[in-house]
Amino acid sequence: MKYDVVVVGGGPAGLGAALSAKENGISSILIIERDRELGGILGQCIHNGFGIHIFKEELTGPEYAHKYVKKIEDKNIEYVLDTMVLDISKDKVLKVTNSKDGIFSIRAKAIILAMGCRERTRENIQIPGYRPSGILTAGAAQRYINMEGYMVGNKVAILGSGDIGLIMARRITLEGGEVIGVFEIMPYSSGLNRNIAQCLDDYNIPLYFNHTVVDIKGKNRVNSVLIGEVDENKQLIKGTEKEYECDTLLLSVGLIPENELSKKMGIEIGKTGGPVVNEKLETSVEGVFACGNVVHVHDVVDFVTEESIRAGKGAAEYLNKNKRMKKLNIKTIPKDGISYIVPEKIDSIDEDIILSMRVKDKYKNKKIVVKSNNKVIKEIKRLHMTPGEMERVTIKRGLIGENISEISVKIEGENHE
Repeated sequence: MKYDVVVVGGGPAGLGAALSAKENGISSILIIERDRELGGILGQCIHNGFGIHIFKEELTGPEYAHKYVKKIEDKNIEYVLDTMVLDISKDKVLKVTNSKDGIFSIRAKAIILAMGCRERTRENIQIPGYRPSGILTAGAAQRYINMEGYMVGNKVAILGSGDIGLIMARRITLEGGEVIGVFEIMPYSSGLNRNIAQCLDDYNIPLYFNHTVVDIKGKNRVNSVLIGEVDENKQLIKGTEKEYECDTLLLSVGLIPENELSKKMGIEIGKTGGPVVNEKLETSVEGVFACGNVVHVHDVVDFVTEESIRAGKGAAEYLNKNKRMKKLNIKTIPKDGISYIVPEKIDSIDEDIILSMRVKDKYKNKKIVVKSNNKVIKEIKRLHMTPGEMERVTIKRGLIGENISEISVKIEGENHE
């Protein structure tokens, strides 16, 4: 089997990238999805808040997915479900398996990686205690309740204030459960401010900063958790431990880009835990592109789609050799207050450049300063910035010269919160 473009993953990133490649002149496209339907995580996200940027209306996750699946089907883009990619060689041969065809190979001229991300588990954060039932990631609980119809618990504690955890606090409450609190080890939330307001404040669910789970009690089923306060080094402050009775513990402690395939291919991995990409979303392996949460974890699905559109267009340009630009190899450097920048390098400046980044701390009345070889080319004032919300800066193509070696971004200003 041969295709011009193979997209690995049928979530919002994969759907957007495939559609973009099609709209940019590529006809031979295949989407490979390991789940039983297209749409990825959107199928279990039955709350609203999707589509405001892309469709200019507020949609639920399934509604957002349906719009893109319909576009894929209208364009006659091929896809296979319940199919797993086992390996990808550097010459773009994919080893694939499913229950119908067994193990088989697919050859591609270009590949777009859109595998998304996975949740951190108890093992990732090393919580001590017994291993009873009743400990789930927030995403698993969301799928059980919203798609499978199972209630996960009656009295629930949530560790971590990621967006899925915040949303599940509200969802469990609406289903008749009790959420005793959301406990966050950091002094700030890793979720969107709107989710704190709509999912916790509106339901009087307490949020405890600088707190974490010290111990889990219960042998067959969770019966309580021991919560303690931590200092600025995230170390337990002795004597602050308090036991909370509950039958369920949900973990919302971060997401990890799903890059086992990328690493096996020898793709360079960056600070985000995802592939190093350029402005076209091309990785260090020529003709292999990556987009969405497999590159860096996004806060809004609309931005995943916008990024995937650029990846699909980049793959189409790669296949059309006449449109390839010379490589400038301009590095993007995160400086004071910035955790990372995507893309990590810029190889061409034929279009405006969108820099996506996250800040390291909560800031108030600061500005984002972008420099080109130490010359300021853009400043953006922000009243509030938080690590839970991604910052995006658009650099007009005329502001970047071909003779520069780096673009840096930092936070400046005097009022730190």
